[in-house]
Amino acid sequence: MKFVCEKNAFTREVSFAQEIIASKNALSVMSNVLLDAGSDGLAIKATDIKVAFETRIPVEVSDPGSATVFCDKLSGILSSIPEGDIELEADDSKAVVKPTFKKVRFQLKTIASDKFPELPAIDESAYFSVPACEFKDMISQTVFAVSDDETRYFMNGVFLERTEDGLAMVATDGRRLAYIRKRLDATIPEFKGVIVPPKILHLIQKRASDEGLIELAVTEKNLFAKFGSYRISSVLIEGQFPNYQKVIPDSQKHELTVKRVDLVDALKRVSIFVEQKSRRTFLELSGGAIAIASEESELGAAREEIPCRYSEEDVTIALNYRYIEDPLKVMGCDEVTIEFSEPTRAITLRPEPASDYFHIVMPMVLE
Repeated sequence: MKFVCEKNAFTREVSFAQEIIASKNALSVMSNVLLDAGSDGLAIKATDIKVAFETRIPVEVSDPGSATVFCDKLSGILSSIPEGDIELEADDSKAVVKPTFKKVRFQLKTIASDKFPELPAIDESAYFSVPACEFKDMISQTVFAVSDDETRYFMNGVFLERTEDGLAMVATDGRRLAYIRKRLDATIPEFKGVIVPPKILHLIQKRASDEGLIELAVTEKNLFAKFGSYRISSVLIEGQFPNYQKVIPDSQKHELTVKRVDLVDALKRVSIFVEQKSRRTFLELSGGAIAIASEESELGAAREEIPCRYSEEDVTIALNYRYIEDPLKVMGCDEVTIEFSEPTRAITLRPEPASDYFHIVMPMVLE
């Protein structure tokens, strides 16, 4: 195999491949990226068995073929080379990388391409289209709420389900819940709700353009996504996702509305004295104002009052600082409404005016 390509384009895709690869063992083919040069360009493939990636870039091929090389070192080589064309030549035992404009060469050991795992595939007819901006918004509003408790593996991903008029995504770690539902014009095939690992969602969020469409396909075992020149797939998480509908309050008795930026900024300042283990922050509600307070034993305390629309009884609610900050960061609105019935029961964060998403947070014990 021998080809010449533009360095920056090659570097960008090899870096993407490196994000997929989990193993750092240079002797394992799982640490390698597969390069397959042919008449239609260079195919670049990577996998960690659970997540698979494939893309294609235009190159000048003088000798078609394929090989796998240690992705970490290839990425390091490419980042050290100035802009311009590079040449890569490989056989069954080694690959040589060199810029066409500089007297330097790098040699990497290769592993035969037939040792590389076969990537999952699906019939093209199984794909359906979702506007990229809508799907990326769904990811942003949910993925941060995924549980990292491996003993509750069924909450280690985002639940994706088909609705009557589109798609819904839900994430929860047992103390908070994030929900978003999008109405879509596309015809979406019937599928049972699935639990999607956050890794593929982060990759889509990072790499997909905000414009155009993302093609998705869902099977019992895998999620497939296509956008631009990329094809990504992921093994789904097996298990029964919690009945999230039980967590969502049918109605709330009280509500206040506050400017989102004011609340985010106040939380940032007050968080200086949040206990790092509990992250307990107090929201003190009184007529026309909300005070955000924190106290770190033996070190100090902070309290900031900001205006809000609230005219009911005085109430204090204790919340995990991160559980209220995380959703506020991704809520694309000027004002936020906080709804609650009692200080010890679930509160609801909604954009004002209400939109297609909301967040549920369980309060902490007042001390």
